[in-house]
Amino acid sequence: MIANSKVESIEQIISEIVEKKVKIPGALLPILHDIQHHFDYIPKAALAIVAQGLQQTEAEIYGVITFYAHFQLNKPGRHTIEICRGEACQAMGSNALEQAVKSQLAVDFGETTADKNFTLEPVYCLGNCACSPSIKVADNVYGRMNSEKFAKLSEQLSLYKISLGEEL
Repeated sequence: MIANSKVESIEQIISEIVEKKVKIPGALLPILHDIQHHFDYIPKAALAIVAQGLQQTEAEIYGVITFYAHFQLNKPGRHTIEICRGEACQAMGSNALEQAVKSQLAVDFGETTADKNFTLEPVYCLGNCACSPSIKVADNVYGRMNSEKFAKLSEQLSLYKISLGEEL
């Protein structure tokens, strides 16, 4: 254990985020974005803290969080896989890809695999229409995706790479 290390609780971090933005007009969305950016989701503890800071009810905060698809109340897996459901991707077979991915991962949209490795989310355009169907993992967009390519990609994403100083 490191002496003098400062470990903040989730509640302390959320309170600090609220304090920094509470005075700006329309503070709720910037606060929620900052919380989501910090934790990769909005912890349930945030509802009470944000509600108190903005003098609103927890139900009002919950309503905003659940209205916007961007906000998540559950911690996502190590990799979030976004499958494009836009018209171009659908025309090129994204429905079959969706079914294959859901089957391979044994999850539906909005769910996380049991090993906490993957979260599956729908998106409605990745801007990669010429290479449909497409998926996105982190900042990488993969075009002309099919079930075989996805199986290889998910296998690569599941491997932990250990580096002993050499370049990978």
